[in-house]
Amino acid sequence: MYGWIWRHLPGSTGLKALQALVLVAAVCALLLFVVFPWVEPHLPFNDVTVD
Repeated sequence: MYGWIWRHLPGSTGLKALQALVLVAAVCALLLFVVFPWVEPHLPFNDVTVD
C-alpha cells in the first residue's frame, strides 16, 4: 500500500517525501479531530466506579 502511494505521488524524491509527510499529518488530524471524539463516548473507559 505504501509503495502504491509512493509511486502515485508526483515529483522528485524530496517532493514525494514532503507530500507523504503532509498526508500523514492530514490522517493524524482527521483521527484526532473527527474520529476519536466521535468514538470516545462509546468507550467504556469513562465508566469508572470506586467503592
